[in-house]
Amino acid sequence: MDKKTKLKSKKIAGLRGWIQAVATLLTNIHIPNLFKGKIYQGAAKNVCVPGLNCYSCPAATGACPIGAVQAVIGSSKFKFTYYITGFFILLGVLLGRFICGFLCPFGWFQDLLHKIPCKKFSTAKLKPLRYLKYFILIVFVILLPMLVTNSIGMGDPFFCKYLCPQGVLEGAIPLAIGNTAIRSALGSLFRFKSIILIAVIVLSILFYRPFCKWICPLGAIYSLFNKVSLLSIKVKEDQCIGCHKCTTACKMDVDVLKTPNHPECIRCGACMKACPKDAICFQFMKTQK
Repeated sequence: MDKKTKLKSKKIAGLRGWIQAVATLLTNIHIPNLFKGKIYQGAAKNVCVPGLNCYSCPAATGACPIGAVQAVIGSSKFKFTYYITGFFILLGVLLGRFICGFLCPFGWFQDLLHKIPCKKFSTAKLKPLRYLKYFILIVFVILLPMLVTNSIGMGDPFFCKYLCPQGVLEGAIPLAIGNTAIRSALGSLFRFKSIILIAVIVLSILFYRPFCKWICPLGAIYSLFNKVSLLSIKVKEDQCIGCHKCTTACKMDVDVLKTPNHPECIRCGACMKACPKDAICFQFMKTQK
């Protein structure tokens, strides 16, 4: 691991907030629509963005990958989707959960909330809750849209419709502000999902990224690729002094020395910035020695 590589990795980690801001802007580039109460419906909406970002947001550039996969599964003409499956495999193999750490708008939203000054709480003793997101992926994203259908064989996008707070934050609220008809049509489902959004906001202030750790099915998908993705975290054992400052700095509760590419690692770079010996860096295709 040469000095240039280590410095580049630290620089990327240091610029993370700016990269997240740019990714969020590019994912929601149609900002004027926020004031019009209208949804962009151009050709780009057929293309998925990497992170969790509501299709119904007036500013949204493309489609949310979780919403897209539910639309296919819940369709009355359900067929295997090579596009969505290939999309997940391609990004997963290339980047793993780097997408969660750097490119997801809702991840950045949680990061900003956690910066609000107050007493913070560790999630280290809540690790079993991390398996909840896999249950949500299997049940709410796949099984329910596939099995619970209406008279013409179509299923609801259960996760998007009943659980995802991003839809309220980016979709329902901006549309309601700019569109009187939508505002008057809001009912019990909006109130229920608003409660979920408020709960996520409060929890994000107190805990680091609770939605990513416990709920997000997109994070569950990308986590399956973390150990095989071309972009990974490298710990140089001959430079490591075993101080465990990297593990202490990790807010995703990963033991960096034992499992630097654990499924929960979002490649945020906190471990790199904490290491006093610069023994940790990003590597691509495992080419660095």
